[in-house]
Amino acid sequence: MSKDTNEILGHADEADGIEEYDNPLPDWWLGMFWLSILWAFAYGIHYHFIAHRSQPAALAAEMAAADARWPAQTAATAEFVMSDEAVAAGETIFAQNCAVCHGANLEGGIGPTFLDDEWLHGGDPQSVVHTITAGVPDKGMLSWGPILGPEKINQVAAYVLSKNRQAVGQ
Repeated sequence: MSKDTNEILGHADEADGIEEYDNPLPDWWLGMFWLSILWAFAYGIHYHFIAHRSQPAALAAEMAAADARWPAQTAATAEFVMSDEAVAAGETIFAQNCAVCHGANLEGGIGPTFLDDEWLHGGDPQSVVHTITAGVPDKGMLSWGPILGPEKINQVAAYVLSKNRQAVGQ
């Protein structure tokens, strides 16, 4: 660049008659440009090597704090109990959440029936609890574990198994 601020570059014929001048950038602008480059370099060294910070480490710390604040609940934390109270509570929960797909009388519909002795994902209490907790995404059943929690899942399982035993005659 020349220091002559009135030098015309001669591109007028290429740009519809608009003249272009070769003016140097202001010193304050160049100073800020070089200062920002130096700042970025220094900050990068500090962030990664001196302070030992990184996005994966920040995410891991945030996930650890979330796990400490909201511990994961699994169906295994509540022991499966087949009692009259659990069956009665499970009937209410089933009517509110499950009857739409499995029928009010467990006869099936969109979802399979629970009144026969052939179960797609196992008919023992642990399999039923696991199926309710994890859901069957391939068939359109969502995971009820985070929604209901272990106690309500066990109550629904108790209700379903009690009605199945009555229907099959066990």
